[in-house]
Amino acid sequence: MTTAREIMHSGAMCIQENETLEAAARRMKELDVGALPICGEDDRLHGIITDRDIVVKCLAKGKDPRTVPAGQLEQGKPVTIDADADAGQVLRAMEEHKIRRLPVIDDHRLVGMISEGDLARHLSEDQVGHFVEVICAAP
Repeated sequence: MTTAREIMHSGAMCIQENETLEAAARRMKELDVGALPICGEDDRLHGIITDRDIVVKCLAKGKDPRTVPAGQLEQGKPVTIDADADAGQVLRAMEEHKIRRLPVIDDHRLVGMISEGDLARHLSEDQVGHFVEVICAAP
């Protein structure tokens, strides 16, 4: 049985809620990722920010990414998965919520992230193909 811990990319780095979107964009570039977890002062996961969020919710609206804090783009409680969840639970969570990135939690702390690329490296072609069909299907 493959678990979320085995699928995930460990060492996910948070952007703090009070850090700017410019800082988030720079960190994404440095890490070569398209999303970052947003953490509060308590170091707990509060949300996720994507490169698309920065473009659509900040730049396209004429806002300055040097002044807008990452926490301003938080929306609701993020969907997460326990590190010991099996691959089927990971896929169901991502498919049900139509998300491409899934934070992995262990003992209430962020321990990693699962992306489409991680799924492709650890799951069967059929599982990944079904996932892509579900995620890309029209609403």
